Amino acid sequence: MLHNPWQRHKDLISIHDLSPEEVEALFQLAANVKARPDRYRTSLAGKTLAMIFEKSSTRTRVSFEMGMYQLGGLATFLSSRDIQIGRGEPISDTAKVLSRYVDGIMARTFAHATVTELAKHATVPVINGLTDLLHPCQALTDYFTMREKFGHTKGLTLAFVGDGNNMCHSLMFGGPKCGVHVRVATPERYRPKPEIVELARADARALGTTIEIFSHPEEAVAGAHVVYTDVWASMGQEAEAAERLAAFAGFMVTPALMERADKDAVFMHCLPAHRGEEVAAEVADGRWSVIFDEAENRLHVQKAILLLLMNR
Repeated sequence: MLHNPWQRHKDLISIHDLSPEEVEALFQLAANVKARPDRYRTSLAGKTLAMIFEKSSTRTRVSFEMGMYQLGGLATFLSSRDIQIGRGEPISDTAKVLSRYVDGIMARTFAHATVTELAKHATVPVINGLTDLLHPCQALTDYFTMREKFGHTKGLTLAFVGDGNNMCHSLMFGGPKCGVHVRVATPERYRPKPEIVELARADARALGTTIEIFSHPEEAVAGAHVVYTDVWASMGQEAEAAERLAAFAGFMVTPALMERADKDAVFMHCLPAHRGEEVAAEVADGRWSVIFDEAENRLHVQKAILLLLMNR
């Protein structure tokens, strides 16, 4: 690539850091990578990616590992049990050491500060593979999938139903950058973080979109083009599972709820899905669902991210 529209970014930590033009450039590259993967088979030849996992994963690990392989590079898996960061080594030391060995770092962690600290001290690109606060790679994939399904994103409405978690936060950050109105329906106690809502709304005002918070799923879903949900208890919240199950009663995405959305609406979920809890099986496996297209697109979008950050 002669021109890199992400030249000002060393890392990908949050969609909030990206401009609409940078998001569109990512989507165009992801579409090209998906359509003609053969053109990019050696684009990262000789490059290496360290993948730090405090949280287990199917999609994040496999998509990044296969993505590096398909671009001609190598990815190495590092669980917190395998490296000294899990035994008290300062994150700054880990970042500095890995920077001497590899060309990029992807981290999937609990604390968001772990990823920001890695980025602060690493001299190579750091990619946020997920934290308790944000999940940018997934949200970018979701908006890319919307772009595929509808031919555009500008003016569409996405309704998120469930826990105001890291997925909800990143979708709110991504909406304004893609011209999408975002509605969130959560129980009062499980609202997204106010500071994230404030930042997302500031972007929305500047870019002509809206961020709305509701208490009832029916309000958020009415006329929406995308209905999105996530598990009610994320990794690390297992002890709260029973309490959350009670709190989210009435928030399951059912066929009846989907019928309130736009007639051409699609259903999205970042997976893994708990059928019979946050989503009915008839929705997850039914005519509205694009969850497996979404899962596939993690590979293509992340290959584009790797190219933009590491092919310099």
